[in-house]
Amino acid sequence: MQNISSHKHFILSGFEELGELRPVLFIPFFLMFIVALLANSLLVYVVISQRSLHQPMSILIAGMACVELCLPVFFVPNMLLNLLFDWKGISLISCLVQMHFIHFFGAFQTTFLVWMALDRYFAICTPLSYHELMALQRFLKFIIPLAVRNMLLITLFVSFAGKLSFCRNVMNHCFCEHMALVELACGSTAINSLAGLMAIFFIPVFDFFVITASYTVIFSSVLRSSSSGVKALHTCITHIIVLTFSLTLALIAFLSYRVKSGLPEAIRVFFSTMYLLFPSCFNPIIYGIRTTEIRQHMLKTLTHWAH
Repeated sequence: MQNISSHKHFILSGFEELGELRPVLFIPFFLMFIVALLANSLLVYVVISQRSLHQPMSILIAGMACVELCLPVFFVPNMLLNLLFDWKGISLISCLVQMHFIHFFGAFQTTFLVWMALDRYFAICTPLSYHELMALQRFLKFIIPLAVRNMLLITLFVSFAGKLSFCRNVMNHCFCEHMALVELACGSTAINSLAGLMAIFFIPVFDFFVITASYTVIFSSVLRSSSSGVKALHTCITHIIVLTFSLTLALIAFLSYRVKSGLPEAIRVFFSTMYLLFPSCFNPIIYGIRTTEIRQHMLKTLTHWAH
């Protein structure tokens, strides 16, 4: 068995079950891609160009928009070419590079929500110390550990995936998702599953618990003193909406590979795609609509451009 060479080139066959209807998926995914690019670019431009928005929360929102802008670029163009022109081939190196960038930027979707939750916690629970705590030098102690954590965990499981030998080369996906590639390997993949589960536990699950703890303290503080409660709750509810959508899609996608639920392959691929692409379209619209200052500046910018 040792003489069998490992595959170094893969075929991405996501949504193959749809047959001739498969190219039709190009339209909704292309439209979502355009919305993600335009909405996030507009959000970043507005925050950078308006001095009044150079505040910690607005900068964090712009940072998340940068993540949401970069993330689709690493997999959607390739996926669109696959759907429309049947360009399904990808080399192992390209696959691993794509996988690393997808999961790396994907990890920051929840990490930015942690930083936003900390911002709200400082603003509402320690308002007198807010500007001191949110000064860059002080806030770096929250930024650096989580950024290093994301880099190390993502690099770890991608490296393990790169060391596997592959007996099959047809991947039932539209891009290189970690477990979709691992499923093609020969022999035991226990270490890969463990590394993937560690990444899930220490990134989105850990982030979820930190965010939940922050908002629990925030809500209890607001209920005790109703002074600035309405505005505080308004901002927090925006973050909770984003977190709920992002985590629901992500957990369905992750667990679909580990729980034999009889879920159709096309549905599993759909959720794996949407947990990355949908937040890129959804988040800038939500923040643009629900954050009053950003909404006003976005409308002014669009009105100015229209004239």
